[in-house]
Amino acid sequence: MINQITLDNIEALAIGSSFLGTGGGGDPYLGSLLCREAIAEHGPVDILPVESIRDEDQVFIAAALGAPTVMIEKLFSIEDQHRAVDALEQFLGRKATAIISAEIGGCNSMMPVAYAAMRGLPIIDGDGMGRAFPELQMTSFNIEGVASAPMTIADEHGNSVVFQTTSGPKAEELARPVASAMGASVCMSCYPMTGEQARRAAIPNTLSGAVAIGEAIARHGSSTPPVERLLAALRGHQYYSDAAVLFQGKITALERDTSKGWVFGSCTVSALSGSGQAELKFQNENLVVHVDGKLRCVVPDLATVVDAETGHAIPTERLAYGQRVAVVGCSAPPMLRTSRALEVVGPKCFGLAEEYIPIAQLIEDII
Repeated sequence: MINQITLDNIEALAIGSSFLGTGGGGDPYLGSLLCREAIAEHGPVDILPVESIRDEDQVFIAAALGAPTVMIEKLFSIEDQHRAVDALEQFLGRKATAIISAEIGGCNSMMPVAYAAMRGLPIIDGDGMGRAFPELQMTSFNIEGVASAPMTIADEHGNSVVFQTTSGPKAEELARPVASAMGASVCMSCYPMTGEQARRAAIPNTLSGAVAIGEAIARHGSSTPPVERLLAALRGHQYYSDAAVLFQGKITALERDTSKGWVFGSCTVSALSGSGQAELKFQNENLVVHVDGKLRCVVPDLATVVDAETGHAIPTERLAYGQRVAVVGCSAPPMLRTSRALEVVGPKCFGLAEEYIPIAQLIEDII
């Protein structure tokens, strides 16, 4: 188990969190640049295990909100993130003693590390999703009864907004159009927690898990193909162990629409030989995979498109016609698969017609 995020494992965190981001969470490469700069200037970031959080700790989220296609061009800064966290600290009258990721996906797993380095605070080895989701209320924090508000968003022009809402869905409803008006990508802080709340509501061991997954994919000098190393790392993790390659081929059709602050779309992967096809739908993140008409993975379980040669995840905003890819699916953390959690992060929450079936049952014939 690692105890710090350093310049030596930033790349592994970026690679692993990109996979766990299931296509969303923002481009991790851009986040890794922020991390490298912050750690080079301020030093490594201590990792705080969830079980070691004290009751008196004040846990604050550092995160980005917006459309991933916009985040490629509209870069974040630690100063923007501090504006959001500082506004929430001032509103609440208390200072953060630890930082946590809202989601262990893409840029949203990197920005909190960079911000923690700048503040000299520990980063918690956990998050609120164990993957990435597109909406504010789709967290284990909300599922476990932690209020999402008060919450703040801030942009690069010095603007910040404080929201006080009665529920997570209402926070999402109000914040998304404001974020769109601020350029479709903003920095955010929400779900301010006591140590007791964070211990109870966070999904543990996802930061260290992302590093381990990234190290497996990037391992140099190994004769084992990267996708096989990825599967081995997933199968060795406490949450993601039901894992398989759902399909391999090349992208032959792609549709994307950036609207209402999200990226909606679909992707078709066709076999390099034969007539087989995989169909994916996404809303920032990949939501459901069918192979030759058969359901293979559905949210909250994870489905990620990776480069067939390198094993690196391809975010939904960077999918392109002709790419040779593998579609990899794995199980979600148990906290996301309870009947209560499925009311918040299950297929119906995305307008999908499919019922949730654990991926372990859907891949029995291919593992």
